[in-house]
Amino acid sequence: MQHKWRDVSIPLRPEMAVWPGDPSFTLEPASRIADGAGCNVSQIAMSTHTGTHCDAPWHFVDDAAALDEVDPALFFGKALVLDLPDVELIRAEHLPESPLPTRVLFKTRNSTLAMDGEFDRDFVALHPDAAERLVADDVKLVGTDYLSVAPYGDGTPVHRILLEAGVFIVEGLRLAAITPGVHDFVVLPLSIVGADGAPCRAFILA
Repeated sequence: MQHKWRDVSIPLRPEMAVWPGDPSFTLEPASRIADGAGCNVSQIAMSTHTGTHCDAPWHFVDDAAALDEVDPALFFGKALVLDLPDVELIRAEHLPESPLPTRVLFKTRNSTLAMDGEFDRDFVALHPDAAERLVADDVKLVGTDYLSVAPYGDGTPVHRILLEAGVFIVEGLRLAAITPGVHDFVVLPLSIVGADGAPCRAFILA
């Protein structure tokens, strides 16, 4: 079977779900040909953590690396997709016994959740002991399929365990069509100097 690059990112649009309290995504006209302008230009507004996005270490660790200080070599390479369809909270016991690779992506029931409208507070996330196992195995990139790697209302422990160890976090991947196993993976954050995170475009060769 011939593999192809699959877009596993969330399209940005006004009706998309966002983290509670974050600004909604907006796309508004700055100029329009229909109104007599020479070209169409739009302006956008959103949180740095909108849709498929990344967390730089500085997101939760004040003296850690901002986005422009993260090694871009992490953005390209092989990633292990772990399929955990029946898990409500990912714990260390759910991870393979063998050492984990540099990049690990978690596919859960989150990948079937609608990404328009209401935010779902009951999404699957990591328990701190799973985060500790990832750090112990020297994982450098962790990807999840909802808007946070950590449970709603208790985000600090998991984020700090990963980000203090320099782990780059990608959230909001759409992995429903991706089979488990090792795949080529590319994630492209917006290049924003001094940022705590940024929206991303992400692709898997599958």
